[in-house]
Amino acid sequence: MASWARLVSRWRCLLRTARAAEGPRGPRGHSSTAQGCRGFAPLALLPSRSDILPWRLQAYRHACVESCSPPGSAKDGSFSSPESNLPSPVKQEQAKAETLPDLNAKIPYEDWDDIPPSSALEEISEEEAVQIIAEPLLPLQSSTLRDYVDHSETLAKLVHLGVDLSQVEKRQKAGQLLLTLDFEKDIRKILLFLKDVGVEDNQLGPFLTKNPYILAEDLEALETRVAYLKSKKFGKAEIAQMVSRAPYLLLFSVERLDNRLGFFKNELGLSVKKTKDLVIRLPRLLTGKLEPVKENLQVCQLELGFQRNEIQEIVFKIPKILTASKKRLKQTFDYLHNIMGIPHHMLTRFPQVFNSKLLRIKERHMFLTFLGRAQYDPAQPSYISLDQLVSLPDEVFCTEIAKASIQDFEKFLKTL
Repeated sequence: MASWARLVSRWRCLLRTARAAEGPRGPRGHSSTAQGCRGFAPLALLPSRSDILPWRLQAYRHACVESCSPPGSAKDGSFSSPESNLPSPVKQEQAKAETLPDLNAKIPYEDWDDIPPSSALEEISEEEAVQIIAEPLLPLQSSTLRDYVDHSETLAKLVHLGVDLSQVEKRQKAGQLLLTLDFEKDIRKILLFLKDVGVEDNQLGPFLTKNPYILAEDLEALETRVAYLKSKKFGKAEIAQMVSRAPYLLLFSVERLDNRLGFFKNELGLSVKKTKDLVIRLPRLLTGKLEPVKENLQVCQLELGFQRNEIQEIVFKIPKILTASKKRLKQTFDYLHNIMGIPHHMLTRFPQVFNSKLLRIKERHMFLTFLGRAQYDPAQPSYISLDQLVSLPDEVFCTEIAKASIQDFEKFLKTL
């Protein structure tokens, strides 16, 4: 409708110009009339519709043709055309103006270059209105990434990888970070890097769930940190294991990684090889806080009474003791050493006992004491090692160690 309105407005302007050409002419009216006819030649380029103002267009056509006729005539009653006195180019132009093309001819839309674009205020029909599908607006603020998944290609692809967005959004500013990243530009290169390091495809989702911040890291800096680990004689498989088990490892700078390795080597008095084996088995020692480690080392030495070499042996066998709860560590040691009578050197030989639940140790020790078989001295007959005490299943423990049935053990536990 707006296009038709613009066409009608243009045609009206042209018709007013035509009326001005039909007005009084001066002594040289025939010359000006010829120029007027030439001025209307571009009407051939205008699109027309036979159902809009047909009578006015026809009136304009007749007026233009008549105005191009000479005002004078010869003595014999015939008209003397002034065309014989005009130059050849003028004659050709005048001929084009006198022979107007059909106004009903259809003009391709490509020629409507001068038609202004549609207005935003243009009225549309109800049928056109109901066909408009409006996209829902994104919330300006939200406490969950779920509101953005349907609108973000990046979030959708991360979900497809197995990233748990409900866990990611709990991490400080992690949700805002993901919303600012482009999957193809920012994330794809990090995924390819992780795969090259050795992270399995099915572990990429859980890895990014735990450490989404690696997506904002500079790729060159990540490659430099991997190169540093290789320079310390860590193998490719060992680096892959460390990165998978400690997702924050590659966020640490080379200087910080070097300081951590130096701390464990000097504090524990370990060799380079043993230090490397220690962090391979428990790589979160490189990423966790050092305060709990220092406190546990002091507890083992000052409160539990272990010697420095004994601590080295215990830590090398069970690295988790460095990050264990101090309260639990002291309670377990108190029962083993003061109640069961296990000396320090035996605890150093079987430090796995510190990883066991204290309740399990108590139940089995009391059952063996009830049966008269609680013998933990390797120099005595019927010796029971600490490893057998805590590691065997109940059925095997009862039949092979306690020499009793599982029913007897269960009945005894009810009496406690």
